[in-house]
Amino acid sequence: MVLSVSTASSAHPDGWMHRRWEASMISARERCVATLSVGAAVFVVTATLVTGCSGAGPAPPGPDVAAPGDIPDDQVFVEVNPFPGFAVKVPEGWAMTAAGPAVTFTDKLNAITVDSEFAVTAPSETAVHQDVDQQFASAAGYVAGTVTSVTRPAGTAVEATYRIAGPNNPVSGKSVTDEVERYEFFRDGQLVTLTLSAPVGADNVDPWRTVTDSFRWTS
Repeated sequence: MVLSVSTASSAHPDGWMHRRWEASMISARERCVATLSVGAAVFVVTATLVTGCSGAGPAPPGPDVAAPGDIPDDQVFVEVNPFPGFAVKVPEGWAMTAAGPAVTFTDKLNAITVDSEFAVTAPSETAVHQDVDQQFASAAGYVAGTVTSVTRPAGTAVEATYRIAGPNNPVSGKSVTDEVERYEFFRDGQLVTLTLSAPVGADNVDPWRTVTDSFRWTS
């Protein structure tokens, strides 16, 4: 009986030991599959998070920063009479200096110069172009622009544009290039020149239009 039992165990590999071995192998496979499944799930979640982050839109832009020389939109203008015969509005609070037949109003990098003189005839586009070139041809950074006739409430004026190096900054010692608009008004022998200057890039279209539109003859 003992021999029979021993022989039966050896002759039948599908006995209980073989079944136990198969069970252990199945358990191992199940653990492996479970581990792979968890790993795959973690990978999918991680990939989703990364994709979501990378797909997010760019950060919103910061607040707009005014360019050097920009005159505020809420700037108040006041009327001045620097010389007899006319009036013009300039930004309130700007410093005023007088030099000969000209008065200049300045604020930081901006300037408005008002000049009055006697003239026999009204300025022409050709005459203004020649005058500006002769006056600034040797000035640092001078670049000629356009010369054209424009209409304002006070009448026709000749407008000349050009660029020129501005005054040196007292702190840095450096200068910026100014964009200049020059308007010449004439009536009854009086020639009034408005020169408006600001750094290149400053958006002063509206303020400069306010100044030139405000010019009026008073006599």
